Amino acid sequence: MKNLNIIAVCGFGVGSSMVLKMKIDEVLKEEGMTAKVSTADVGSAASTPCDIIFTSNELGEKLSQTATVPVVKVNNFIDKNEIKEKGLPVIQSLLS
Repeated sequence: MKNLNIIAVCGFGVGSSMVLKMKIDEVLKEEGMTAKVSTADVGSAASTPCDIIFTSNELGEKLSQTATVPVVKVNNFIDKNEIKEKGLPVIQSLLS
């Protein structure tokens, strides 16, 4: 199975992106999936090698214009259900 490289992005790459990273890790574990999940700031995210970007709606609009990978836009970084609903279909499509 391919090992995906996922980045969680916020404005500075240290605060809310870390929360999002932890929730993505939890979702992946619950689904029996593994991936490398890291954090990045919005300025370097589009040029950071990865398979998927998770971020907020606001930053997602900007990143979608420059990123060459899928950008998953999440409203609530601590809502695992939202992360599952929006992120799992993208992850599964990349694994198939």
